[in-house]
Amino acid sequence: MPFLRFDLIEGWSDGEVQKLLDVTHEVLVETLHVPARDRYQVVHLHPRSRVVAFDTGLGFERTERLVILQLTSRPRERALKVEFYRVLAERLSSVCGIAPTDLVINFVINDDEDWSFGLGRAQFLTGELH
Repeated sequence: MPFLRFDLIEGWSDGEVQKLLDVTHEVLVETLHVPARDRYQVVHLHPRSRVVAFDTGLGFERTERLVILQLTSRPRERALKVEFYRVLAERLSSVCGIAPTDLVINFVINDDEDWSFGLGRAQFLTGELH
């Protein structure tokens, strides 16, 4: 059950944001084998002056369509994460027109005891979720 946080520069329409969320979720289900109903996504829109994201010396320019995506997740295999990066960049480019150079992805890994989905219980630990 990944929790996804999207940080975007202001200027996206509601339709564009929804398409971004839908495509990302489809890729998540496809590559990380997440159940379709495990969908937790939050979007934060920021003024341009509040977002600084250089290219880390890779030689490309960022645009106003920059997407910074942070996934908080239980541990995932390296190959699955690499496939997620590749497929998401391709799909966002083809479906949403987002340049692969405008996609920054970060995984934050945690464990089962770090999740509660409600009722004040840790459902992975109680056995309510697997």
